[in-house]
Amino acid sequence: MRTPRPGNAGPQDGGVGETGPSDAGLRDPGLQPERTRLAWQRTTLACTVVAVLAGRQAVHEGFTAPRLATVTLSALLWLGFLAVAHRRIKALTAARPVPLARRAAVAAAACAVALACIALAAAL
Repeated sequence: MRTPRPGNAGPQDGGVGETGPSDAGLRDPGLQPERTRLAWQRTTLACTVVAVLAGRQAVHEGFTAPRLATVTLSALLWLGFLAVAHRRIKALTAARPVPLARRAAVAAAACAVALACIALAAAL
C-alpha cells in the first residue's frame, strides 16, 4: 500500500489520497506522448516507403502515363500525410497536447488508405 505524501490525508482519513488540490494543475503524461510520436514516425516511414517504391517501379518499368500519374499521386499523398504528421509530432511536445482535429485525422487516414491502395494496385 502506498503512503500519502506529507500534507495530504489518505482516503482512510477522509482526504483525497496521493494527489491534492496543489497537484491539480500538474500533469504527468508518462510515456503516452512518446509512444504516440513514435507511432506517427512509423506510419510516416511506411508512407515514405510506399511512395519511394512507386517511383522505383515507374523508373524500372518505364514511364507511361498511368505510372506517372501513380507516382505523382503517391508523392502528393505522401506530402499531405507528412504535413499532418509533422504538425502532430510538433504538437505532442507541449506539456498539454491538444487533441488531433477531426479534419487532420480524416486527412491522415485518407492519405494512408490511399497509399495502401496504390501499393496494392502496384503489386498486382
